[in-house]
Amino acid sequence: MRIVQIEPMIVEVPLRKPVTGVHGVTSVQSSVLVHVVADDGVDGWGDVDPTPGYTLESVDDIHAGVERLSGALVGLDPRNTHRALARMDETLPGAFEAKAAIEMALLDLKGRALGVPVHSLLGGRLIDEIQLNAWIGAVPPAQAAHEAADWLARGFTTAKIKVSGAGEIGLERVAAVRAAVGGRMALRVDFNESLTSDQAVPFIHALESYDLTLVEQPVARDRIDALAEIRRKIRIPLMADESVTSPASLIEIIRREAADIVKVKAMKQGGLLRTRSMVECAAAAGLRVVIGHGFGLTLSTLAEATLAATNAAVLPGCEAVGPLKMAADVVDEPIDLGHGVLKLPDGAGLGASVDPRALARYRRQT
Repeated sequence: MRIVQIEPMIVEVPLRKPVTGVHGVTSVQSSVLVHVVADDGVDGWGDVDPTPGYTLESVDDIHAGVERLSGALVGLDPRNTHRALARMDETLPGAFEAKAAIEMALLDLKGRALGVPVHSLLGGRLIDEIQLNAWIGAVPPAQAAHEAADWLARGFTTAKIKVSGAGEIGLERVAAVRAAVGGRMALRVDFNESLTSDQAVPFIHALESYDLTLVEQPVARDRIDALAEIRRKIRIPLMADESVTSPASLIEIIRREAADIVKVKAMKQGGLLRTRSMVECAAAAGLRVVIGHGFGLTLSTLAEATLAATNAAVLPGCEAVGPLKMAADVVDEPIDLGHGVLKLPDGAGLGASVDPRALARYRRQT
């Protein structure tokens, strides 16, 4: 079996309604799909969903990266993922998002060729259902409270609250959500790098009465030293997200004792295999792990849910809830996340098939 074609494409899928986060308002999700075809006709699909402000590369950057990498991969055995990853590293340093999309497609193809789900290729799943984490944007406190109550009524037992900066509105948003749900939901706060080092400790101290399970990435991603200092001075567990860029960054976080929890994403870490290796590294150092992305389509959501199911160090509350925000998708059978759990499919590969009609509708002509 040999790779004969790797085709990247950009799709633009509308959200159900605009979502307000720390990095601004999102009304359309622009994603990069990758289609890999083998010489016997077996194919596979991958997908990454960059978020402007969070992801440093745009969809155009990722599309160009896949195009550059594809020439080096044609002719290789698509079932040999390690060799494909090594060839991509030789061809183009970095480009984690492009490599993640290609690797996802290769694993989907391999699973289809062998007739097994991707979680079997990763050694097997520990759980059949993934508990999901709700998402509350940087919205007015009353709206945040209403959204939290709605998430709770639907069956979600954990939620993330976005807080931008150290203003009173952020405290009011968290207070309103806790008042609305009482002790029935575990709550997280995500700052997305929006605090300064001087602001972080006093502001996090002000959040202590709201019984948070964690606070996420208060300062800029390159300030691992500041994360370590903040962690020593607060009582709420600290999670690093944007700072976790590579295995080297994870080792630095471990060495400095800069986090209690780390967050990983298949897109950010360069694929499922490398993400899983980082999860195991974190677990060996005694850290717990959160997996997931805020926005995304079904393919990438299934990939990250698969990762979450294969390691005991991963905390409940997977943050891969992107399809709930989408008005449409590119697969023929979108997954049901509406009750706060995702049941992993047992179909071959990732367990989803791309709908050609939806692809034609949402594909950007490049």
